[in-house]
Amino acid sequence: MVPPRLTAPESVPVQYLVSLPPNSAASFEELMELPRPSWFATADPPGGKLGSGGGTANLLIEAWRQTSPRELTFGEWLQDDKRLMVHGGGQSRRLPAYAAPGKIQLPMPAWRWSVGQRLDQTLLDLQVEGYERIFEAAPEMSRFAVCSGDVLVQFEEPLPPLPEADVVIVGLWVQPHEATHFGVQFCPRSRPTELAYCLQKPSVDEIREGIRDGNLFMIDSGMWLFSERAAKALAEKCGWDEQSQEFSGGRPNNYELYHEFALGLGTSPTQPDPALAGLTCAVYALPAGQFYHFGTSREMIESSERLQNLIVDQRLTPMNPGKSHPDMFIQNAIVKYRLNDENHALWIENAHIGQRWKLSHAHVLTGIPKNDWQVSLPPGCCLDMLPIGEASICIRPYGIDDPFRGDVDSPSTLWQGAPAEVWFERRGIDLQAAGLAGVDLQQAPLFPVLQQEEATGPFVEWLIATHPADSPEFRAQWEQAERLSAEALGDRANLTRLKEQRTQFRRDALPILARHHERSVFYRLDLDATARDYAAAGLEIPELPEELPERRTTTAMRKVNAAMFRSAVLRIRNDAAWKSEEEIAFTTLRVTVLDALSAGRAAPMPTVKNDQIVWGRSPIRLDLAGGWTDTPPYCLMKGGRVVNLAADLNGHPPIQVFARVSDHNEIVLRSIDLGVEERVTDYASLAAYNRVGSAFAIPKAALALAGFHPTFSECKFDSLQQQLGEFGGGLELSLLAAVPKGSGLGTSSILASTVLGTLSDLCGLGWDHHDLVQRTLALEQMLTTGGGWQDQVGGLLRSIKFVETVPGFRQIPVTKWLPEYLFDSAHANRVVLLYYTGITRTAKDILHEIVRGFFLNSKARLDVVKDIGLNADIACDVIQQANWNGLCEVVARSWDLNQRLDSGTNPPGVQDIIRRVSDYLAACKLLGAGGGGYLLMFAKDHEAAARIRRTLIEDPPNDRGRFVDFSVSGTGLEITRS
Repeated sequence: MVPPRLTAPESVPVQYLVSLPPNSAASFEELMELPRPSWFATADPPGGKLGSGGGTANLLIEAWRQTSPRELTFGEWLQDDKRLMVHGGGQSRRLPAYAAPGKIQLPMPAWRWSVGQRLDQTLLDLQVEGYERIFEAAPEMSRFAVCSGDVLVQFEEPLPPLPEADVVIVGLWVQPHEATHFGVQFCPRSRPTELAYCLQKPSVDEIREGIRDGNLFMIDSGMWLFSERAAKALAEKCGWDEQSQEFSGGRPNNYELYHEFALGLGTSPTQPDPALAGLTCAVYALPAGQFYHFGTSREMIESSERLQNLIVDQRLTPMNPGKSHPDMFIQNAIVKYRLNDENHALWIENAHIGQRWKLSHAHVLTGIPKNDWQVSLPPGCCLDMLPIGEASICIRPYGIDDPFRGDVDSPSTLWQGAPAEVWFERRGIDLQAAGLAGVDLQQAPLFPVLQQEEATGPFVEWLIATHPADSPEFRAQWEQAERLSAEALGDRANLTRLKEQRTQFRRDALPILARHHERSVFYRLDLDATARDYAAAGLEIPELPEELPERRTTTAMRKVNAAMFRSAVLRIRNDAAWKSEEEIAFTTLRVTVLDALSAGRAAPMPTVKNDQIVWGRSPIRLDLAGGWTDTPPYCLMKGGRVVNLAADLNGHPPIQVFARVSDHNEIVLRSIDLGVEERVTDYASLAAYNRVGSAFAIPKAALALAGFHPTFSECKFDSLQQQLGEFGGGLELSLLAAVPKGSGLGTSSILASTVLGTLSDLCGLGWDHHDLVQRTLALEQMLTTGGGWQDQVGGLLRSIKFVETVPGFRQIPVTKWLPEYLFDSAHANRVVLLYYTGITRTAKDILHEIVRGFFLNSKARLDVVKDIGLNADIACDVIQQANWNGLCEVVARSWDLNQRLDSGTNPPGVQDIIRRVSDYLAACKLLGAGGGGYLLMFAKDHEAAARIRRTLIEDPPNDRGRFVDFSVSGTGLEITRS
């Protein structure tokens, strides 16, 4: 079985191509801040329709002509990079509010269950997120993806690999009655990835006939993948001539991707086409795929409601008691009107709705500038106001279900939810005299353009009222005003002004969202992006929320987010106070984790004879996948999952602790590897454990947790000497860490666990492995190093394992043991090599920077760590399958993801080592946080392993680099007595 994968180990460059209406395409790069050549936008050329196939060919060719950095032919350019195309052009008749910028620029709400979304995100942002994931799972031959601009797909991850074919259609499983409005693909039940044929919007009977013939069916999700050969075939169907590198008629032919190209595909095509007969075709059903359509105003609201309610667990989402219905969406807006039970199916965006407005239901209200109007909206009434020129606005009223199709004077043509002619009759306007008889509604100049101060509440009311009062004044104002059609509005709209107004409303709303954070998404947003918005707007930073005893952990985490958000804003403003705010965040997390981990105080009493020594020893940890998911606060929010193994080095456990009771009332700490010693005689010296760099910070903190400090002791003593006297003597602790500092092997955490385990045995504390994991996590918070739990689990527990926790402040690892086959004596030190690079790096600085990103819900970081967790799932599977190639792919993926998370993971010195042996490597990764330490290498075969050894031994990168033998530990932590 081929393991599922997230991406190829090495990321492939992707260029993003977007089709838009002409006005929007011209301003896309500037307004969306998405520059060429990574992004490219264009519109269909004038001169008639191109169809979806012609539009695809046009966008491809224009991108080649305008962004190709070299003199490449079209075919050569197709091979150069991968390309992801999103179609966002068209007239958008059924979604007028976003016709001018294009549907893909539709602002999308930040879902209440999400973490790390932005207030300025668009449909395109969310689409690309999903499409990229699918594209990453595609085979190398898939060079180009075509995606629909008015759908959003959701699916389970990780994705299994997509099939190899010239054309791969990504589909979704649905019921027959749901499929009648979409393109439908049929595939043999015995070969479910093989495309048999396509039908466009088939009837239920046609679908059932296909089922009776032994086929499965699925609907088109809106994403197609093309090989170079298929892309050329599509271009040629649109008139492209490969020899002249031009379209035969100067522009693409009108050709439909779904109605023509699709019907010529498959083993039994509906409409056979010799030009397409040689293309291999496949279908791919998205696992648990969901389809959200944004083709109409009503679909926009309904799909948003479905997305908003994907997760309804109230423990995971902030609830807004002010919302009477789940289908109220307000964004980038100031709404002073008090919403009520009647106001369902509501979309207010980039708008100002004052107290004197009266809303009903089924409204889409967009672009409305700041006003003090008194307006009453009938059910289904929608208002869109677009900036025109430098100071005017165009007022566009319409009905939520208006199709904007048909002649104005036809009784079947709807406008504002009723026959269009009725609107004119009730306002005393003669259609013939107005020049509107026989004009299609989309081309009819209906919408008045006014100076902003000329737009008044009474005039707006007259435009939308079901039964308006007769008003010669307003009739004359409408007749004499410049009026635009829906079609012309797109070309005339000032999209820069539209964006500026949206940005201002969003910034005006930020303090309101922050003030009502308990029932808003504010502290679940990407706070890094939000801080930049806050700083740019010059807003006063929000107050720190208070911690409530009855909801300590929830409100403490909110305080952590708030403090880090305040720090981020101050940092952007170059205010030195950002450091103190950041310290509040880290301190609050530290205290809260310690409180949650507190399992009672300890009462240490010796359980050994005077001449006995307690000897604790542990293996180190080699991490394969999942590192960083175990780190607070990520694991507290999402849970963690890792795959690692416990390993002895050169035949011995490298972490060792010796403990005994002494005759003197003092604590003697010795480090065998460092050759230093310290004597502790008072509580103050023992409490000085949080100085990073101290040789004995770990044993001091461990002794405190074991009850040798008043903070953690069950009994009260006047001094440490008194406590040791009643204990029966002092303590001597000797530590040995037989690995270099900064090794990446989890040494500090494992040493802490080993000290705690040794003290538990000597002092009769009875701590099991679970207790040791919890106390090690607490110890690291005490030391302010703030690490996760995977290191101590990796060393405490034997062998190879998949370890997982669920969200919450009490992280309780659950372990699944995995087979050792891929790391047995036939593999370890033969094709799996452990090499010390001679380069060290302290993990605390790396950890601090990444944890800052977690606090700020940085989407870039959260997305990478999500992938790291998914990679751990795959690692578990491939190790259970004893799949060597799968393991190599997982390790390579781990290394790639770690570098994405932290650019310092792979410094020049490490790059040089990897470069020297890269021809012989199947995969490699630095262990731990990276930046130096030990490199785990997987050779292509035994001969390659020998070449790796020879290369690095004969020409070492530095005087410390060396190979170290390792073996899987079958014991984990061992504690014995003399």
